[in-house]
Amino acid sequence: MAAPSPFSSPSLGASRDAEDGRVPDGHVPDGHVPDERVAEGEAHLLCSVEGMWCTSCALAIEHRLGRLPGVSRAGVDYLSATLLVEGTPAAVAPERVAAALGRLGYRLCDLEAAPDTRQRLDRESRALAGRLLLAAVFGMWTMLASLLIYAGALPEPRLERVLAWVSGAFALPVVTLAAWPFYRAAWRTLRAGRPGMDALVSLGVMGALAVSLWLLWRGSAEVYFDTAVMLVLLLLAGRWVETLARYRGLRALEGLAPLPERVSRLEGEGGEGSGEHEKVEPVPAAEMLPGERIRVASGEPLALDGELLDAAARLDLALLTGESRPRTLTRGARLSAGCRNLGAPFTLRVTAGVGERRLDGLYRQVQALQAGKGELRRLAERFAAWLSPAALALALATLVALLLAGVAPEEAAVRALSVLVVACPCAVGLAVPLASLAGTARALEAGVVFRDPAALELAGEVRAVAFDKTGTLTLGALRLAALRPAPGVAEHDLLALAARAEWGSEHPLGLAIRAAAAEAGIDPGEAPAGLVEHPGQGREARDADGTRFCIGAPGWLAERVAAPAQGEAVPPWASEVALARNGQWLGTLWLEDAPAPGARETLETLSADGLVLALISGDRPALVRRLGRRLGLPPAACYGGRSPEAKRHLVAALPGPVLYVGDGINDAPALAAATVGVATGQASAAARDAAAIQLLGQGVQGVACAIATARATRRVMRQNLTLSALYNALALGLAAWMVIPPQVAVLAMVASSLSVVANAARLGVGRG
Repeated sequence: MAAPSPFSSPSLGASRDAEDGRVPDGHVPDGHVPDERVAEGEAHLLCSVEGMWCTSCALAIEHRLGRLPGVSRAGVDYLSATLLVEGTPAAVAPERVAAALGRLGYRLCDLEAAPDTRQRLDRESRALAGRLLLAAVFGMWTMLASLLIYAGALPEPRLERVLAWVSGAFALPVVTLAAWPFYRAAWRTLRAGRPGMDALVSLGVMGALAVSLWLLWRGSAEVYFDTAVMLVLLLLAGRWVETLARYRGLRALEGLAPLPERVSRLEGEGGEGSGEHEKVEPVPAAEMLPGERIRVASGEPLALDGELLDAAARLDLALLTGESRPRTLTRGARLSAGCRNLGAPFTLRVTAGVGERRLDGLYRQVQALQAGKGELRRLAERFAAWLSPAALALALATLVALLLAGVAPEEAAVRALSVLVVACPCAVGLAVPLASLAGTARALEAGVVFRDPAALELAGEVRAVAFDKTGTLTLGALRLAALRPAPGVAEHDLLALAARAEWGSEHPLGLAIRAAAAEAGIDPGEAPAGLVEHPGQGREARDADGTRFCIGAPGWLAERVAAPAQGEAVPPWASEVALARNGQWLGTLWLEDAPAPGARETLETLSADGLVLALISGDRPALVRRLGRRLGLPPAACYGGRSPEAKRHLVAALPGPVLYVGDGINDAPALAAATVGVATGQASAAARDAAAIQLLGQGVQGVACAIATARATRRVMRQNLTLSALYNALALGLAAWMVIPPQVAVLAMVASSLSVVANAARLGVGRG
């Protein structure tokens, strides 16, 4: 976690918690998502799948891909049409996976961007609306005819039989054209060896048709064409409602990347800086390549990630950090797409094009989350897997038992049909995925990104929460409080050289030093020829002429150069950074910070929920305890002067499950050791990769939201699973034991599906 000084020693200063900007933001190529949880030597493929109709399709694809040699895990999320496959590089090769899907009738395609997903859902919604309209127009005449027959409104049996044939005629377009996707999905899942809901729906429709035709052949007008129509009509309506629920999750994902589609490219070689006399050409952002330069006008949002080439720039970082105050960044700073230029126009060297930006990575991480499987989701899918064959077996057993008991064949067939219809596992298939999607969308709207499916469930069970300090519980927007140069060194020179040594640093201390230099009109010049990071201690920089700088914790620096005698004591509110050049101590810089807004309230909320809290930092113990007092933490909960390894051991010693919040390189071990790791909005790439949850906003307010959302989501998941399990257990038992009209079975099945949809929707309005 970030401690005050980019390099303080455990005893004399703050620990350096974040990298200084030379490591990319963790961008990943199409089809891949960084995940330290993948076993060593394995590869992973993240893509989209076209042609899925329901959750049964997703389970069938998982089943087929999971049986391929070399594949260790396959996860498919129907709601986002996302596929995640892990295994040997040869096993997860796109062409091999595409061939396996093609044999089932599905198509592998590049991972969808948010606009592409919206277009796909638009197409699906229009197609559903057309089928639903067809089923409603023709189905209403079928049901009207059946109602007249059931009510005995016709004067003679011959007219009833005629009307029964009319009912079947109007049902024909419904059970053929409107119901075609059910048959196609049933055939595909049957070929995959994992028949599910669509197989039962298809059998139910065909069973209703077969029973009706048999009754007509025997001269009876008590047909069940209306059962087949109702089954198709209500399932299509439920699928349409489900599509609306998916739209909400999509809107939250799209909110991650509302970026410009065109940029102003600078032509010619040019130099570092403004590019005022170079040719500017408007081009699509998707055409830009790393290394090219763009001009960012005043008030314009950044469309691409890049490195700042001008001396300084004033930016609004609210989209990525939630920080309301503008920030001044200096030459060499890494900027992410989504920031807005609030100052003069500046030049940016592109480091990541469209698809490789930090926001693109976040979008892929959320999609990978949906394709992953948490404990409750795997439980629901196991339940759904055996429910379909169990229902079919129970329907056959009911038919045989009733026939052996002497029940009339017509009644036995109708009761077996009711068992088949009532058992469709729609509710089971939707119970957990819809709750997961709703919970993820709710978290995204609050600036919380769940990167791991297990985190969405585990975060709601944590018993202890540990925090880093600088940039986590404090603003991280440090300011230079004082300069203490060595004899013979001017304050101006000390600040200029410190800013140069901090070239490109994204650590709060490095940013503060460079911002102070920019305000003093100091240009740090060209980038150093070499940079070496020492996480938790400091960094070394080397110029082309061989000049070497060391900047970091005074104690760490004293081990490398001759340190002067201890001078003025460091104030309890300050972090200390020391600088040396070619082995000569040049002086120290004091910086100060303040608690982040809302930090105390967040800790009070977590404490009121009964969670054990801890503050663990590499900063001086006195400074850590002082911050703890300001935030309402007892001294026993404040641990200062801790190395990265000590942080990891402390986290492991807390009562589990443990949630750890950090932002720097030296937080990566603690983030990995925690049950659930949380990276703050300004975290380093190493911290983000080690964390299962990422906060987009400033401060730690998102931690309470993440825990509350995880608790609500897990509660809704359990409720949905319980509802669907109770429904299927009671409905199957009643349908096999007593006479339940197929029409009532259809209504009960649809009601169970709508109940889990409605329960999951409660997460979207902040309840649950």
